[in-house]
Amino acid sequence: MTPHPTRRSLFSLAASGGAAILLPGCAPDREAGVPSGQAAHATVLGIPNERFFPATGIAPLEAEFNAAVVRLRRSFGLAANAPMPELQLLALSGGGEDGAFGAGLLCGWTEHGDRPTFELVTGISTGALIAPFAYLGSGYDAQLRAVYTGLSPDKVMEKRPITAVLLDDALTDNHPLFKTISGYLTEEMLAAIAKTYDEGRLLLVASTDLDAQQPVFWNIGAIARSGHPRALDTVRRVLLASAAVPGAFPPSMIDVTLDGKEYQEMHVDGGALAQTFLYPAPLARQRQERMRRGEQVISLQAYVIRNGRLDPQWSDVKRRTLGIVERAISTMITASGFNDVLRIYNDTQRDDIGFNLAYIDAGFTQKLPEPFDPGYMRALFDYGYQRGRRGYDWAHKPPIFA
Repeated sequence: MTPHPTRRSLFSLAASGGAAILLPGCAPDREAGVPSGQAAHATVLGIPNERFFPATGIAPLEAEFNAAVVRLRRSFGLAANAPMPELQLLALSGGGEDGAFGAGLLCGWTEHGDRPTFELVTGISTGALIAPFAYLGSGYDAQLRAVYTGLSPDKVMEKRPITAVLLDDALTDNHPLFKTISGYLTEEMLAAIAKTYDEGRLLLVASTDLDAQQPVFWNIGAIARSGHPRALDTVRRVLLASAAVPGAFPPSMIDVTLDGKEYQEMHVDGGALAQTFLYPAPLARQRQERMRRGEQVISLQAYVIRNGRLDPQWSDVKRRTLGIVERAISTMITASGFNDVLRIYNDTQRDDIGFNLAYIDAGFTQKLPEPFDPGYMRALFDYGYQRGRRGYDWAHKPPIFA
């Protein structure tokens, strides 16, 4: 193994320590988890639409989208039956340090002069950290640039001793990342998110509920709009959870209430289930029915920013247990990311939605020397920025179909 493991190496190193759980240790305590089958009924802040469990039912999310369209019409000054303008959707993938690509692309896109306002922004992992800036628009480009060109390992994680494999919940402590998130996600930014939500635009961030083995879509705008005294802390912890690579970073423990009793959920990186999401396929059933009847539907354009590569990366794998495990997990992550892009593409083609894809291609050749290396991230940010500034050449099909 390399002396400075990448994000994927941290993940695989955690997996390779699996046998260690058979040895005696003293793991961190936690409160009781939500009973089986009840996750969708538990609440964090008591807000009915604070989050959604798409695997257990699409109706609540469908109602939220329909309500957002009503608010959009009001913002646009349109009557209930007036045609809607074309709406813009943005999906930001996970990718650790490679989030610098998406951040740079967005800032460069602003400079090119045709970056749209997005009515829906979704994010997972590093994409979740970018998402609030993208949602609020180009006025937050300076902060977005500062985050991804000023990040360093000490602002993300604190190494733990090797005994953490046996005695703790992760190889590192991500409290520095929580401080970094808290530094930019302020009360003022939360108020701006709430105002944007009132205009009918949605910001959804995904984490993985490990107990329930389900994705959770957090309705960041609704949480911000609630005015709840714990809204800001909750959003910060949700962003931390979405970027918590299992084993590498500690899970976020979310306190919830169910039928008047207190429980605790364990949330980790949304990438444990998917690295990119736009909308669950069943959510488009109303649109599909209107299309079948020949009725007019809202014109939609989807932009997917894949903070990573889509082409295989060759490596001379050593015939050793850890090397094989690391390479296998890296391969699964690569395949998962590609499959997410294919799924979104297929959904958009079925639902007559424009598809636009950006990803790190062969033009960027710099290698990551260690996790969250500042030089690598600045170079990747600039690569995305320059391409966006020139006018990004969006792919309208995944590479396999090009």
